[in-house]
Amino acid sequence: MKYIIVLGDGMADEPIEALENKTPLQAVSKPAIDWVAAHGRSGMLATVPAGFAPGSEIANLSVLGYDVPKVFEGRGSLEAASMGVKIEDGEMAMRCNLITIEDGKIKNHSAGHISNAEAAELIAFLQKELGGEDVNFFPGVSYRHLLKIKGGSKRIVTTPPHDVPGTPYKDVLVRAADTDGEPTARQLNELIERSMTLLENHPVNLARKAAGKDPANSIWPWSPGYRPQMQTLMQRYGIGSGVVISAVDLIKGIGVYAGLESIDVEGATGLYNTNYEGKAQAAIEALRTHDFVFLHIEASDEAGHEGDVALKMKTIEYLDRRIVKPILDAVSTWDEPVSIAILPDHPTPCALRTHTSKPIPFTIYRTNEPGDEVQAFDEFAARKGSYGDLSGDQFMERFILRK
Repeated sequence: MKYIIVLGDGMADEPIEALENKTPLQAVSKPAIDWVAAHGRSGMLATVPAGFAPGSEIANLSVLGYDVPKVFEGRGSLEAASMGVKIEDGEMAMRCNLITIEDGKIKNHSAGHISNAEAAELIAFLQKELGGEDVNFFPGVSYRHLLKIKGGSKRIVTTPPHDVPGTPYKDVLVRAADTDGEPTARQLNELIERSMTLLENHPVNLARKAAGKDPANSIWPWSPGYRPQMQTLMQRYGIGSGVVISAVDLIKGIGVYAGLESIDVEGATGLYNTNYEGKAQAAIEALRTHDFVFLHIEASDEAGHEGDVALKMKTIEYLDRRIVKPILDAVSTWDEPVSIAILPDHPTPCALRTHTSKPIPFTIYRTNEPGDEVQAFDEFAARKGSYGDLSGDQFMERFILRK
């Protein structure tokens, strides 16, 4: 048996008045995804354990069957693995966004989806000006970067910038969770303030402003943690080998700790203009030679953060036509049975422009098994599925172990 998970990040939503009170998943045409649901079995999955914020790091770890309270050590530590950055004992890693602050408020979490080349130049500049023995910046993809601090404490409270667009940045600066975190909180807030001064008139930002683009005029560190300890999926579920395909360092990092080989696809951006065909073909080829494929598509989540309903629907259409259909067409000719799961990790409602903790719909199709009565894939149809309501590692137990 071969296994492939197709995860449309943030694809779930809430009913939208402009869509006649339908969600984007309900309103959009997605014949291939609906075919999978109609021939498979569906259910609802709670991916965010109590006490955790609904970040993609939490939700994707949960989808893959990990006990989040036991293994989670912050987003930065996971992204470090995908970047080949080793976290030593006594070091703390954090996600470090490049963001746009305007009139003292967080305008967006992505510096207008800054390009890789522009961002790399800014991160190199910050490393030169602010980095050193104890503080180091590492370039990632677009606005997503890494900050590593020797002696840093994770006993701090940080705010994901995508959760607070329009909020005065001073209201959501780093806070200490207890006295142990106070030095680190002060250090990080000083880095934020100094970055704003340094980046304001950097040539990259002057050029962006002249072109009518948002400047990357501040860093925003969040999600601290140390080096995580995780079993691989091979150890947990007896999978022979597997791969992860994603444009997002966070997901690649989860894959690294999960024992998956990371496959890079040229033109994969994490946005609506990603190389869908390339990612689909990479998944098909990987499935020929491996037992398990985790195919992650970020685009719907970014559209949700932008509050762009039309774009979110387009990303779902693209996922259907350019990812799911070619995968279905390919595996339908194979002699070996294949299990296909389709799901988001969490909702990213366009009205809220941030993640929520509500359960998400999922469907599992096996080429050699009958389905249930569900005929479409969306947040309401899946509630009638034969898998019912699942949480924790129950999804992977059903998908891989068939419990």
